[in-house]
Amino acid sequence: MSQVRVRFAPSPTGFFHIGSARTALFNWLYARHTGGVFILRVEDTDQTRNSEEFLNLIYNSLRWLGMNWDEGPGIGGDFGPYRQSERSAIYKEYLERLKAAGRTYEKDGALFFKISGEPQVIEDAIRGRVERTEEKDFVIVRSDGNPVFHFVNVVDDIAMKVTHVIRGEDHLSNTSKHTELFKAFGAPLPIYAHIPLILKQNGPGKMSKRDQGALIEEYQNRGFLPEALVNFLCLLGWSPKDDREKLPIEEVIRLFDLPGINQSNARFDEKKLSHMNMGYLHAMAPDACFAFARDFLAKRKVFGENAPEDAYLREVVLLCQPKIRSFEDLPGFIGYFFSDDYAIDQKAREKVFSKGDPKVRLGELVAALPAADFATDAALEALVQQLAASHGASTGDYIHPARLALSGTPVGPSFYGLLRVLGRDRVTQRLQRFLATA
Repeated sequence: MSQVRVRFAPSPTGFFHIGSARTALFNWLYARHTGGVFILRVEDTDQTRNSEEFLNLIYNSLRWLGMNWDEGPGIGGDFGPYRQSERSAIYKEYLERLKAAGRTYEKDGALFFKISGEPQVIEDAIRGRVERTEEKDFVIVRSDGNPVFHFVNVVDDIAMKVTHVIRGEDHLSNTSKHTELFKAFGAPLPIYAHIPLILKQNGPGKMSKRDQGALIEEYQNRGFLPEALVNFLCLLGWSPKDDREKLPIEEVIRLFDLPGINQSNARFDEKKLSHMNMGYLHAMAPDACFAFARDFLAKRKVFGENAPEDAYLREVVLLCQPKIRSFEDLPGFIGYFFSDDYAIDQKAREKVFSKGDPKVRLGELVAALPAADFATDAALEALVQQLAASHGASTGDYIHPARLALSGTPVGPSFYGLLRVLGRDRVTQRLQRFLATA
């Protein structure tokens, strides 16, 4: 078998949709699995709707998701140009071949293709045998002189030696038109693989660009990890058959094949995606987590012009990493590490003061701070345990009021990590301030 050549052919007429990303991913995975070639081809013949901004968004989104292309814009290749707007000479040449074969005629200013009338049969790699007969001749060049999608799509697939066409099930109805054209050119048919649709989260129907959670850019802006999104997209219509969900991309490439793609449609589930993203976030290596968080916070301008020192920010981020569900949560989770101006949760305050003697416990903790070892969490934990033992109290009698005093909230990262990262001076000042107003 000759080398696999697949293509992703987006139109730069809108934001990059999750369905388009999944189609690109399945093509990319198949190319990587087979040692083939992944082609990026831009279908930009619709001059009224095309936008360079949307085109750059497609490029950036693919790169962000880790889908590098082997041939295409910015890379080149032996079968370019890779933008349809630059391929008019090629289309003209192929059009002359159809005219010479007597397969075209003009009507109302448009150029029509004469169908054969024969049944068009494909052995779809996912759907199995599909048979359909085109009943009407169809337009291949509009009255304004622009060639239509069906014509340029087939010409490009022939000229670029595409061996496999992996695309959404909604294109299945176009396939008989395309096979008619392939045969008219005397070209071999590619192997077709029509992948299942992605259904919207709630209610019937295919997910559209207007549905919540549909745009790749949204996840990028919200601080989702690209590895998590790619892993999630892999499972929309494909599975490794062993109930695993969290898979490194190298493992997906090894296992991915067309027979493993489901025929049934896949339902989008943002809760599942968020859960998967949380798993990836919690497993991130410290350096990677800090670098991602720092960039995310900078883009959000969380600190304005007063960015904290990297060393302190790193300590804060790594302390909070096991507790946050996403980087989107981070700005609201870390505010009290960088400002003494935070509100005290009044319900939590009432609860803390409803039992025991929290003021006495905090006073004991403050008295012990000058001699405390702030170097490790373990040393701070030992200090609180010693205080509790010597005063006949529980460690919780110190932890609950102190956490509230230091952060204004009853929840947060590891308490002993909180003490260590804030440091002796901040902890002392905040506890004293809280006692003075309690």
